[in-house]
Amino acid sequence: MNALGYRCSRCGQWHDEVPFAYGWNAPDYWDPAFASQGRGILGEEQCIIRDDDDRENFFVRGRIVLPVIDANDDFEWGVWTTLAKEDFDRMDALWDEEGRPTEPPYFGWLATELPLYPTTLNLKTHVHQQPVEQRPLVELEPTDHPLAIEQREGITLARVHEIAEELLHG
Repeated sequence: MNALGYRCSRCGQWHDEVPFAYGWNAPDYWDPAFASQGRGILGEEQCIIRDDDDRENFFVRGRIVLPVIDANDDFEWGVWTTLAKEDFDRMDALWDEEGRPTEPPYFGWLATELPLYPTTLNLKTHVHQQPVEQRPLVELEPTDHPLAIEQREGITLARVHEIAEELLHG
């Protein structure tokens, strides 16, 4: 949260703080029934889903960071991305290792549908390991998708307010 308040154009109320982060607790492909059916495991940071063809799909939680060009804080989307089994296993093996940020990024597909954008599912990503206790950074492939542009060029505080208004009052 940021201490900068704003008057909401949706409800007309003054909000003392502007949320600078939103996140999802599971990939969009997750169904809570998977756990009881033996088709998936969902943890706080990792997820495995067995599809109808009995193939395992691997997911990791990460952060898409958008610089806010007229504020002191960055904006973050907490998202999920796919990983190949080998990369998932490698990330898991390094989970508590101090040197993990030196790993090359892992390729993945975005597995979170973010509001306020054209579909974000399956955007190409590069997942960058961070120091222990920090979620990976998710870098989008540089395309003309609005989310990729915002990650490259940054957003304004007015855009942060717009996101807050939509997500809090939809």
